[in-house]
Amino acid sequence: MFNGDKDSDNYETDKEAWTMIKDYIPTDKKIWSPFYCTGKMKEDFKELFNLDIIHEDKDFFSYEPDDYGYIIDNPPYSKFQEIAIRLKELDKPFILIGFPKTFLTKKFQNLFRNNMQLIIPNSRPTFTHLDNPKKGYTPPFGTWYYCYKMNLEHDLTWL
Repeated sequence: MFNGDKDSDNYETDKEAWTMIKDYIPTDKKIWSPFYCTGKMKEDFKELFNLDIIHEDKDFFSYEPDDYGYIIDNPPYSKFQEIAIRLKELDKPFILIGFPKTFLTKKFQNLFRNNMQLIIPNSRPTFTHLDNPKKGYTPPFGTWYYCYKMNLEHDLTWL
């Protein structure tokens, strides 16, 4: 949870967003999901994929688990640029949900120009705000799955 940050960062990804890309989520190595919120993602991945992921309430910028192969999560959008810089430093394959406009920023292009692939869903994933009991918020903008070093069959995958 990002209590000291923008309130708009306090959204948790609903399970259906991960179901949309189930065929692209690897199961051969441990997954780290660093953006905690309520911790529900760990339960969702266990239920959907029978995966026990690393999902702890720790600071992404100062902590890295010992043994993982992929990062899969929905990061706080207001920190996407700082997160992208840290991801490049870690240099691990990842799948992150993000705004389409992220792809157009010079910073993002410079960081990931040679290894970025996209999964574009045919419907918008839904999210749940931590302080609002209403489930299934769909933002007024689309979201894409940014895939780095995931070795997908195509650089642009339309669902």
